[in-house]
Amino acid sequence: MSPEHSNMAETRSDGTPVSVGPAISVRNLSKAYGDNKVIDNMSFDLERGRVYVVMGPSGCGKSTLLRHMIGAEEQDSGQVLIDGMDIQSANPRQREEAKRKYGVLFQSAALLNGLTVAQNVALPIQRHTDLPQSTIDLMVRLKLELVGMGEAADKYPYEISGGMKKRAGLARAIALDPAIVFYDEPSAGLDPVMIGVIDKLIRDLTAKLGITSVVITHEMPSIFRIADEVLMLYGGRIVFRGTPQDLRNSNAPMVRQFINGDPEGPINAPRQLADLSERLIAGSKRKEPAK
Repeated sequence: MSPEHSNMAETRSDGTPVSVGPAISVRNLSKAYGDNKVIDNMSFDLERGRVYVVMGPSGCGKSTLLRHMIGAEEQDSGQVLIDGMDIQSANPRQREEAKRKYGVLFQSAALLNGLTVAQNVALPIQRHTDLPQSTIDLMVRLKLELVGMGEAADKYPYEISGGMKKRAGLARAIALDPAIVFYDEPSAGLDPVMIGVIDKLIRDLTAKLGITSVVITHEMPSIFRIADEVLMLYGGRIVFRGTPQDLRNSNAPMVRQFINGDPEGPINAPRQLADLSERLIAGSKRKEPAK
């Protein structure tokens, strides 16, 4: 049986297929921009119904990996399988089918200012289905209630707070009842209380809807609150994989440096920042009055 169909080995009593196997499989994935190899022969599986956090320092490949998992960028080599389907090599019909299996909460929420919150949530349903408007309206209301945004349905994005925009974006991400939801820095720009609200939503929706959640973040409190499993990237590779408790107990220098936010260690700060720091310190010393 081919990899594209190995996840459809079981059927329900009515003959409809039941998805089994990993929700996401990454196989020998590589991507380079010029001489910079951002993802270097990466392989992993993500199982269904769990919260996975992908963390690591800036420039480690988190965003590039996300773009490949949602099919927004073409790899140099390797595969990304969503529910067993390679969306890069799939035909247009298969690719459209695969895209219905996942939703994305973008870092900026990416709501359209000219549409109300409800109209923004309705967009993926209108694009990917032929459902009547009355059914779409009901689905939108249900999704907004799930994220605590029912009363804001008729507001425009410029009339609501940053945290409310994130929740509206999340309602849109789950509009089609996807099996997988990707979160791109969901805590960015939020205060600590709202970060806690978003974290709770991620956990609750994963449990209630049985989805697989993939969260790109470097917010350590969130990582320990929401993750079932953590993958840490550096240099285009996975340098750590384990539970939050494994992460907390790790003695690996790279992991300890990232968790503690230490400026010194195996994770190198950008050279230009280090040079700037050295110049500022040197300049400050030259300006000190003679004693």
